[in-house]
Amino acid sequence: MEISFHGADRNVTGSCHLVTCGGKQILIDCGLYQGGHELAEENSAPFGFNPEKVDFLLLTHAHLDHCGRIPLLTKQGFKGEIITTAASRELAKLVMLDSAHLQEEEARWQTRKLVRHNHNATEVTPLYSVLDTLNSLDFFGRTAEYGKELKLTEGIRATFLDAGHILGSACIFLELEENGQQRRLLFSGDLGYSNRAILRDPTPPPHADVVVMETTYGDRLHKALKPSIEELYAAITDTFRRGGNVIIPSFALERTQEILYYMREGIKSGQLPASMSVFLDSPMAISATEIFQHHPECYDKETNKLFHSGQDPFHFPGLHFTREVAESIALNQIGGGAVIIAGSGMCTGGRVRHHLKQNLWRENSSVIFVGYAARGTLARNIVDGAKKVRIFNEEIAVRARIYTIGGFSAHADRDELLAWHKQINHPTRTFLVHGEEDVMQSFAQQLHGTEAIMPKLHEVFSL
Repeated sequence: MEISFHGADRNVTGSCHLVTCGGKQILIDCGLYQGGHELAEENSAPFGFNPEKVDFLLLTHAHLDHCGRIPLLTKQGFKGEIITTAASRELAKLVMLDSAHLQEEEARWQTRKLVRHNHNATEVTPLYSVLDTLNSLDFFGRTAEYGKELKLTEGIRATFLDAGHILGSACIFLELEENGQQRRLLFSGDLGYSNRAILRDPTPPPHADVVVMETTYGDRLHKALKPSIEELYAAITDTFRRGGNVIIPSFALERTQEILYYMREGIKSGQLPASMSVFLDSPMAISATEIFQHHPECYDKETNKLFHSGQDPFHFPGLHFTREVAESIALNQIGGGAVIIAGSGMCTGGRVRHHLKQNLWRENSSVIFVGYAARGTLARNIVDGAKKVRIFNEEIAVRARIYTIGGFSAHADRDELLAWHKQINHPTRTFLVHGEEDVMQSFAQQLHGTEAIMPKLHEVFSL
């Protein structure tokens, strides 16, 4: 039995871990690297294993940094079975098709740029195409249900447990047997935190011998949720008072729906103006919101009650969906008094960059960041206090008021991560992944009764 690490190793994105047992290979996640140019190059580098030999891919959830290289995996020969929850299956399809579309657009743009300088330039090809993505969907097999054991093959069983991170997200518990030896492995995936709106709290973890856990916020605590909601309301009302627009770069999955939920609550309670205009300018976020309505099995009791009473927790008067490009461009004519929610959360792509270009230089406007921003991203540069940023090859002054509201994070913070790990009851080894190296080192010092390991890319360990 072995485990090897092929992504999110001393890094926050690109999750990909391989378990070998009894001649079978089980991949946990196959995510895209996100961030600077050097990380983009990692996406086209060899996986570190032969995709043709992988028997199963177990997907923890549908964020791009966990599912985004699946089309590349199948393109390079994977013929096994992909297993995930029903909600993750729907969301992953949406996320991967969007990624393929963006990559095709980027490849066309890069090709035009090269041809302008050299008529004999070679055409730039995307990492994978929309067709590659559609082909990858054929390999999604059984649907996992929370808490229900799945027999993958003789000596290998998997159980998906609610991770409370995004819709359909799961921790994955593997029970392995080989040559009379037994090992219990637990993969945290990305963990949510307790007492959030919409989703249930993470399921308490079982005892395990080996744990692979995320450390995204392993060195800090989130702001409390209630003050974060109040700060969101205050930022919006203050921006309206100053006559500007509010731009919220937001991840299409979970964060957008959570912000819509709290805006609805704010209007209902009178803390936000009932007449305010909110534009959800993200086709993927719009589709994701529709998918949310299909999966009440993931909701907490309060959200379920809303649906059962005929109320939509993600909708309110004044909310507008802008799917078409022309509708998005028309938002540039709004001088003030609007909230524009657009992807991507790290400002690495999507329509939000256009809205930042139009509003970032305006002193009466605001940009509200409600999620994680990896190093090397436009969002991180703005959050870190850059006076100027480059958007579409143009330098834009940062004069808008910048807010960073951490209480909306879908990730568990340091104390929640430590509490989750403590419930496992002293695993022999804990592999730390999905975090920046200095954060992992800080978190490792907080762990007791276990050997904390920070694997390097493609490093292999015997189980």
